[in-house]
Amino acid sequence: MRNCPRPDPNFPGCGAAAASAQLPRRPRLHAEGLLGRRTAPGTRPRPAESSAQGAGGHPPQPGSPSGREMALPDSVTTCLSQPVHYMICKLGFEEKDTYDIDNILSGNGEVCWPAVTEHVCYLESDQSVDYIKSIRSLGPVCESVNLYFKSLTKEQFGIQYASWFHWTNCTEIFLEVFDALQSAQATEVALGLMKLTSCLERALGDVYLLKSNDCPFLLRDLLASEQLADVFGQAVMDVLRVFIGSPHGLNLRNVLWHGFASPQEIPAKYCAILLFLTAGLGQLLQTYLLQTKSVLVHRPYVIFICLEELDAFPDLNSEILSIAEELIKLSSFVLKIMLPFWIAALTAFKQSRYADSVILLLPQLEAGLRLLFTTTNKCPNRLLTAESSALYTTFDEMLAKHLDDEEVNQLPVVLEEPAMDFLWDFLNHQEGPRIRDRLSHGEINLETFPREIANQIVGFAVTILCRFSDEAMFSLKEHVVIKPLMNYASCYQSRFHPISQLKKQVLECMKSIHLWPEFAIVPEEQGQEIKGLEGNAEANALILMISEIISQLQHYMPQNCCSSDDPINNVLTERLLVELCDTRICTLYSPRAVLEVVVVLRKISAQCHQVSQQVIAGAGLRHTQWLNKTLRSRQRHNYRRMLNSIKFLSPVLRLILLLITLELVNVHSVCKKNPFDYQQYLKFLKSVLQYTENLVTYTSPDKNKWDETMELTKKTLIKIKKISDRKLMLMHLVMKWA
Repeated sequence: MRNCPRPDPNFPGCGAAAASAQLPRRPRLHAEGLLGRRTAPGTRPRPAESSAQGAGGHPPQPGSPSGREMALPDSVTTCLSQPVHYMICKLGFEEKDTYDIDNILSGNGEVCWPAVTEHVCYLESDQSVDYIKSIRSLGPVCESVNLYFKSLTKEQFGIQYASWFHWTNCTEIFLEVFDALQSAQATEVALGLMKLTSCLERALGDVYLLKSNDCPFLLRDLLASEQLADVFGQAVMDVLRVFIGSPHGLNLRNVLWHGFASPQEIPAKYCAILLFLTAGLGQLLQTYLLQTKSVLVHRPYVIFICLEELDAFPDLNSEILSIAEELIKLSSFVLKIMLPFWIAALTAFKQSRYADSVILLLPQLEAGLRLLFTTTNKCPNRLLTAESSALYTTFDEMLAKHLDDEEVNQLPVVLEEPAMDFLWDFLNHQEGPRIRDRLSHGEINLETFPREIANQIVGFAVTILCRFSDEAMFSLKEHVVIKPLMNYASCYQSRFHPISQLKKQVLECMKSIHLWPEFAIVPEEQGQEIKGLEGNAEANALILMISEIISQLQHYMPQNCCSSDDPINNVLTERLLVELCDTRICTLYSPRAVLEVVVVLRKISAQCHQVSQQVIAGAGLRHTQWLNKTLRSRQRHNYRRMLNSIKFLSPVLRLILLLITLELVNVHSVCKKNPFDYQQYLKFLKSVLQYTENLVTYTSPDKNKWDETMELTKKTLIKIKKISDRKLMLMHLVMKWA
């Protein structure tokens, strides 16, 4: 069973609500973008009614009834507001006329686009799309296409349409969507529609890049672009915007991906028409490519590397999944109208359909968290999706520190820091997998989606189901296979926050420096031939200065890592850095000053690593040439200077890594500095950064300025010692290590 990391000794109260400021948010996206929010231009969204309060007017404590009890999910019959529900579930069914499929389908199976686009209506005032009339008019067309597809076998559909899906680079996915339509299972149709919109957006982005170099991030902007109108025609793009990409239309992609629509609320005929239109786009694109002699190039998919970094939960076995199936039926986290999605997600995981499992599960995590968010913050009106002129609640709002009225968001208090760290890691942090963004925008190959990631999302979901279950579920929550899962969840700490990434950088750099002795040692009888290799007074003076600095720093290190004998070899060790990096540092809502310091420290660490890589490459080559006696006279002289420099460069780089780590452990104390002292501190860090950047230049193969390296290092060590003497570093602002 995994042990929890040691808490930060300087910030024992660090938690979801303890940090003093919020992480700078990524630019907010509008309603048409995932993780976005809807607001009318120039208007302020309606704020939450009030922040959650427990007994005595205090926020609910984690685990308290007021913090854990949620609105009864059985009472929620829809998460669509009345206007949105009407538009999706009723508007397209108002015209009862039967539409002849032959009107929009030519004899050779091609889409007759003029017959489709004539159903798009426009406002007389500004000639913009009249979405209400367009949806009503297109309703019978959608029904006709749906009935037509039902009349086809899979083989017939493949023969007639498969080639028209090649432009998407996802032909098999679109054939699967046809299978979902044939199954008539609402959950499968909704899943198919989510996959279809994801792949379609990616393909349209590839087409956009035929005309421009920078593809819009938002589907709304992509569909409204002149570039796509030039390829497909404006009328064709208007048809697409009726169904996806505009908050004024059906907006099918967003209501599904954000977890607002239940399976029964998505008419199958809308999935059918989008499948039909995608084939029609392929026909139009083929004509365009032939006329312009262009070639469509598909962007490469995102490939997840170092999957072991994502390993937060153990491998989920059949017993855990069986318990999860029981939990979803009884947990207050699950809206009963969404139960089919949960069941389908677990089924997909058991069938090794990992992308399907995660696509189904992420919107339901958002829906469940939205229920918890609206309960804890006492704003039940925000449970529903909103019209284009009002706010609706998505992950961005739920994971933020403050509500829109600047009241403190109570959801982080109830979820607690480990769960919040997990959500930020997997959804938001720029160096994390950003699963929801990448899945919804078609950046991931669905056919090769890794089990490792699905395992983490499902594992997290199981722990949330457990935490928000009735006490009657105690036997399941205490089950022998569930308790370890809960322990992993409670001990989770961020892996992709900049602070966590800095820890990783430091340890990787230290491992790299430890490789130096493998090539830097010359046999004694040969070393005697390299004049000046031993007894370099300047190098020894630098090493002495490093030892003095280490002696000053030992008061701020764990006592078991201190040593008065040979501090360089006994203190500047990987073991010390590992122990320091094991300290849990609060990452949630890090203040801006903290993030600015971490940015500089990461740059310093990166430069140190590059120096190490260059030394390894250069010295390794020269060492081999020396042993083979292939060095010319000048090269032998340069090799001697390199070996002299390595004697002090290794401890200098290790000292800098120690400084970085000690400052990182105490990074939150930067908030104690006044503005002037803060700027002076940043100036010091940037001077160290400049030193490491110069080292990269001097140690590069085309420079080999080893003598200059020595003088540069001397000046930097003097500066570090001066700052240490004056106790101006962050470690000096807190109590010495106990």
